[in-house]
Amino acid sequence: MSFDVPDERRYLESHEWALETDGVVRVGITDFAQDELGDVVFVELPDEGDALEQEGEFGVVESIKAVSDLYAPVGGEVVAVNDDLFDAPELVNDDPFGDGWMLEIDPDDTDELEDLLTADEYEDQIA
Repeated sequence: MSFDVPDERRYLESHEWALETDGVVRVGITDFAQDELGDVVFVELPDEGDALEQEGEFGVVESIKAVSDLYAPVGGEVVAVNDDLFDAPELVNDDPFGDGWMLEIDPDDTDELEDLLTADEYEDQIA
C-alpha cells in the first residue's frame, strides 16, 4: 500500500508532520498514522497559549483500535488549535494533511525542523 508523504513537510518518527509557513509551524499526523489507527473518534489537544517542548506530548488521538499520544515536532507556543476536530474527528482520517491538521505552533527555534525526518527518510521508515 502506498501512503501520501508530501515533500514540503518534515516528520517525526512517531508519525506527526510539520509544515512551516510564515514562521508558524502547522502540525498533524501522517496518512500512514491515520491508516494504522483506523477510524478516529476523539482528539484531545492543548489550549492556545500552552508552551510545548520539542518531542514533548501535546495531546491524544483515540480511534476504534487504539489511543495514541501526540508529540510536538518543535517547541514553542500553541497559537491555534483546529476546533473542527472536536465535532468532526474523522477529518484526521479524511484529510490528514489538510482539514485534519491539529495545531499551529509559534516555534522557539525554527532550526528544530532540521532535526526532523525528510519525506524520503520518513518513507524509508514506514516501508
